[in-house]
This record gives sequence, structure tokens and C-alpha cells, in this order.
Amino acid sequence: MDAKSIKEEKAELEIWQYIFGFTPVAVVKCAIELEIADTIESHGGAVSLPDLASAVCCSPSALGRIMRYLTHRGFFELHESTHKYSNTPLSLRLLLKNGANSVAPFLLMEASPEMLAPWHRLRASAAPGGGSAFRAVYGEDFWDYASQNPAVSKLFDDGIASHATRAICEIIERCGDVFEGIGCLLDVGGGDGTTLRYITEACPWVRGINFDLPHVVCVAPQIRGVEHVAGDMFKHIPEADAVFIKWVLHDRSDDECMHVLKKCREAVPKETGKVIIVETVIVEGEEDEYSDTKLALDMVMMAHTEKGKERTFEEWDCVIKGAGFSSYTVKHIGSIFSIIVACP
Repeated sequence: MDAKSIKEEKAELEIWQYIFGFTPVAVVKCAIELEIADTIESHGGAVSLPDLASAVCCSPSALGRIMRYLTHRGFFELHESTHKYSNTPLSLRLLLKNGANSVAPFLLMEASPEMLAPWHRLRASAAPGGGSAFRAVYGEDFWDYASQNPAVSKLFDDGIASHATRAICEIIERCGDVFEGIGCLLDVGGGDGTTLRYITEACPWVRGINFDLPHVVCVAPQIRGVEHVAGDMFKHIPEADAVFIKWVLHDRSDDECMHVLKKCREAVPKETGKVIIVETVIVEGEEDEYSDTKLALDMVMMAHTEKGKERTFEEWDCVIKGAGFSSYTVKHIGSIFSIIVACP
């Protein structure tokens, strides 16, 4: 088979993957809402289809088709000898609705009607004069919309918190030394304080300040060693030994990033302070197992933010230097993250 035929055969296969590309997320969302993985765990780790259908109040026939699809996709394993289903590492990480290390809330957030609607208006974000898919649907940006809709705000906060759990554990494990010598750490856009909870538990010498918008921190749970402070990062950032800012800057334009980072730089001591940035760094021309995810996340920014984007190394260099930092280092920490430590 020549090269042209191989490409045509590959294209024929991919055509159907795109036509029905919505299917995986829809079925996975259904499985989370039915609490299938949780039910399997509550039945000792293995359960038959009739018992599972009874437990989740589903038609055995319909549930059987759902389980066939999800088993094919690697979410469950069907044991032929017992005719029982068990979870796999994939279902334990993505489908457990009540799992401590599950990112199910993150998927439920991204797959919610509110977050899916802007995808149908994505071309608005590609308008010559600039535009916003989210604003085209709701008439305002996400932050204003969430501040007036508590259910959407909670959905977002829960989703980001579940993601933060995995991300911060990875950061602490791979480069926990970045927190050494820090007495007070300010988390900008820290949501419900999940990130600081993990940091202060792993690094008990750190006192945390969780800094976010008033409608966010007013419902944040009390956390030992963490103080919740309401404010606007564009207007003022409280002083601290170091600033931590994760998955916040990708929501913003270059000018907005430089504005926020300048305030972060001014909030830490000139000689000993640092700003710890956790974001995706796209390395153009290089491919790895997470390249597709990084580029997909850039499309998420286009759908859900006004001018946000995932940045290349060169774009981060421009933003950090534009904010007045004297030096910085970049370290890839696995999956889709890199940690940037900028010094005043």
C-alpha cells in the first residue's frame, strides 16, 4: 500500500471519529451521574449487570449497552468467569463521583450545558475584530456570569478543585523544594482553597492566604493554616513571601497577564520573593503524548474566555519580561503542566 492509500485509509477512519466525537464525553457524563463506578466499589469491587442495574435504577438492557461501550473504551473490565464488572484505573480516576482523587467534577463542569453552549458559537471568537463565544451566548464574560449564578460558580469551583488536587500533588512530589523558606504563600485565584490545603499539609511551615473574588471565598470552607481573603487581582494583591498562581493567567490576554504579574512582583520581597506560575507551555515543533491535550485546552480558552490562550515558551518569555521580572526558570513537571518561578 502506497503512502497516499495509507493516508486515505487513515482519513476514512478518522472521519467517523469526528462525526461521533461527542459520544465519549456524553456517555462518560452519564456514567458519572448514574454513579456506576461508585456503585461497583460499594458492592465490593465487582457486580453483575442485573445487580448493577437494580442499584442504579436503570433498564438492564440499556445499561448493558452503556457498559459494553465503556468496557470497550477501557473504563470497566468484564470478568467472563463471574459475569461481573469491576473498575479500572481509568474509571477510578474519572468516573468516581465521590472519589478523593477523581476528576469527575472537572468533566461534569466542562460537559455542563452552560460550558457546552459557547462551543456552538466558537466562530464568534474567530471574528476579524475579535470576539467571544461565551459572550455571544450569554452577553457577558464567564466571571460576571458565574458571579450572578451560584450553581455555575459552584460547578466551576468543584471542577477546578478536583483538578487542583491532582495538580498540586504532582507539584509537591516533583518539585516540592520550591516551597522551602516560604513563611507566607498567597494563592491568587485559589478558589475554595484546595491547593493551599495540600501545600500547607505537606509544608506545615507555610501559612496560606487564599485570594479570590468575594463570591468565591465567601463560600470557601475553613482550612487550618489558610486565611481566605476577598479581592480583585487587577486592583490589589496582598503582600506575602511568595505568590502562587495556577491556571489563572491562561484565562487572560497578554496585557492583562503582565498587569497581574506586575502586581504579583510588587507584592513579594525584592531580594527573596518569588512568583510561582503553574501553566501549560506549548513547545511548537515538538510532539509528546500530551500535545493534543495542550492544543485542545487552547481551544477551551477560545470558547470560554475573552482573550485567554495557552502560550508558547516564547510568549511566556514576553509576558514575564514585560511584567518586569529580572529572571525566571521553567520546569516541566509532567502531564500538561510546567512550573515557572519568576524572581523580582
